[in-house]
Amino acid sequence: MKPPSPTSTATPDLWHSYGAPASQARPALPRLHWDWYQNTGPDEALLGDVAGRDVAELGAGSARQAAYLAQVMKPARVIALDSSATQHARSASLYGNVPRLELIQADAATYLAEHPDSLDIAYSIFGAVDFCDPETLLPAVAVALRPGGRLVFSTLGHYNNGTPPATECLPADIPVRLADGSPSTLQRWVLDTPVWEKLLDGAGFDLVISDTVHDLAPDGGKAMTTCLFVARKRVEPHPE
Repeated sequence: MKPPSPTSTATPDLWHSYGAPASQARPALPRLHWDWYQNTGPDEALLGDVAGRDVAELGAGSARQAAYLAQVMKPARVIALDSSATQHARSASLYGNVPRLELIQADAATYLAEHPDSLDIAYSIFGAVDFCDPETLLPAVAVALRPGGRLVFSTLGHYNNGTPPATECLPADIPVRLADGSPSTLQRWVLDTPVWEKLLDGAGFDLVISDTVHDLAPDGGKAMTTCLFVARKRVEPHPE
């Protein structure tokens, strides 16, 4: 019997088209941004002391931010995690030779759960925290972080069309196009701040910073709100 084609059962790459036109021409980053339009707000200082630390970007895409950290901030290593084969190939072509940068194609929650106590810092800039079930991902981040390790992420404060964030841990279906042009959807979690705070607490994190950044598109377009969270893995008290 003829074996099935590998592509016949493969999961479609929902990120095939994302960033394709611009990824080859984007200049080096002057700093890290967390806001939607990448033009205002805090910088990489939110990550804390990166030098000599083990860092992971969750949903790194083309790894532009991860490459910046690896080159400028002198960590022990930056692991750029992304589940998309297309994005992984782009990151390899752009930044495959950057010292201290490890490019890994993997589901973030799965990888983190399989590497306990391996990281000092994890971060996501509209990355895996937006597109993975936080009830699965956040506990996996806690597993991978060493005690006192830091999680930093930015996420949408409301949907692109202005709809308020969800008041429960429920995703919305976002339309995307597959490689062949056919329509599909992916899930995105756009949650109200109290929901994120409850999820972080339940996953074993103490909240350090909860903030918002409001900015306009560079051409004066619609305003967007970014929610920023900095959390520290809870250090459990030693039993007496």
